[in-house]
Amino acid sequence: MIEARHLRVLRAVAATGSFSAAARELGCTQPAVSQQMKALEGSAGTPLLIRTGREMRLTEAGEVLVRHASGILAGLTAAEEEVAAIAGLRAGRVRLVSFPSGSSTLVPTALAALRAAHPGTRVSLVEAEPPRSIEMLREGDCDVALAFRYAGGTSGRPADGQAEWDDLVVRPILADRLVGLVPEGHRLAGAGSVGMAELAGESWIAGCPRCRRQLVDVCEEAGFTPRIDFATDDYPAVVGLVGAGLGVAVLPELAIESVRPRGARTVAVEPAVEREIVALTLPDLAQVPAVAATLDELTRAATRA
Repeated sequence: MIEARHLRVLRAVAATGSFSAAARELGCTQPAVSQQMKALEGSAGTPLLIRTGREMRLTEAGEVLVRHASGILAGLTAAEEEVAAIAGLRAGRVRLVSFPSGSSTLVPTALAALRAAHPGTRVSLVEAEPPRSIEMLREGDCDVALAFRYAGGTSGRPADGQAEWDDLVVRPILADRLVGLVPEGHRLAGAGSVGMAELAGESWIAGCPRCRRQLVDVCEEAGFTPRIDFATDDYPAVVGLVGAGLGVAVLPELAIESVRPRGARTVAVEPAVEREIVALTLPDLAQVPAVAATLDELTRAATRA
């Protein structure tokens, strides 16, 4: 019989490429990893790994098990949580992954409310931008992903992330409008609103890869290609660079809320561009009480923000 703990070890070995690296990831010893892999190969009745010096690669059977492992482990997590709730334990465990500006605005409000309503529910948080956060959800490394996608532009391009979410439960949270950010002494600092075409000759500071791609799309629809001199995933760094007079940027309102924009001014950008903030989970996990409660509190947090 193949055990779930052995599948977790196999997945770690396949991802890291060695027993020692897998042991570090799992928080155990290398002999323990080796022992569990031997047990798994015994259960499978065939070799799963080929060892060549310091390197390891999966056999065909090993590749099959790794391919099925994520779905099996996610299903087991859902079963464990549902059984615990039915048994009246009134406890839950939720692993949440969020993009940074969501972590500093929506997540604290949601988790405080969740703890007050369900003190037995434990929530852990790590940060990742989509599409990595979506991969973590599918790989069984989290239960809920707070993510975002941009609507298609005037070119008719499909909504960003639409296809990659087709098999997930999608809970809409809020529409987060992009705003312009310019230095205090900029010629447009006092404007009520700014057309994207008015920023055509500026030096640009771009954010995460998904936001960067959206910036290029929006600028091209306005008739120009932005000259991106700086790119960083860190929103405070974007604000700092703008405040120092090194360029302009467009940022989501949530990002502005989480940073004090010293030396910079916000301006409305036309045409309006929004990103949709959503909470995602797998269909099986959506039935887990602790996961459902987390989704509910993330939705309510948007009304309190």
